[in-house]
Amino acid sequence: MTSAAPDNLVQIRDYEMVGYGRHENLRLWLRLLTCTMLIETKIRGQLEGHFSVTLPQFDLMAQLDRVPDGLTMSTLSERLMVSNGNVTGIVKRLIAEGLVERQISKTDRRSFVVSLSRKGQVLFRDMAEKHESWVNALFAELSAPEISQLMTLLAGTKEKVRGANFVGAKKILRVEPGVRKRGRPAR
Repeated sequence: MTSAAPDNLVQIRDYEMVGYGRHENLRLWLRLLTCTMLIETKIRGQLEGHFSVTLPQFDLMAQLDRVPDGLTMSTLSERLMVSNGNVTGIVKRLIAEGLVERQISKTDRRSFVVSLSRKGQVLFRDMAEKHESWVNALFAELSAPEISQLMTLLAGTKEKVRGANFVGAKKILRVEPGVRKRGRPAR
């Protein structure tokens, strides 16, 4: 992580206030983006500092933890919503660390199935526990009613955004629930 990241986040935070009272939808989007980036930056730092693991590696291991029998490289790519090349690079690094194993699929000899190794299972359980404690610490100052209110507002926002159409566009972009074109799974 470079020292430029906090400065960029400060600049984005300042842009939220530009045009106060105007462009409210853009300001809302920037506020949501800023919150996401701040949280992600803090979690990234914790994962790298405590476990020498990147956030994409953690995300891939989380997917594998949910399916003990393993996932094909293509399925991992779909679930993480990144290219097969990105998944291949992450898997290679995790294999080198002894955290995942890759075997030829029993049902399709052209595919590989990736699963957590025993070492990977133990490490991921520790990381997942710490990850939850870090998230809890980040939201510790929010009261239960505030969290409930945010969850309700964000759930409504998510549904409205999912149902939104771009009028006049040549092609209407429709995103299936829980799926984004790039990045990590929708939450």
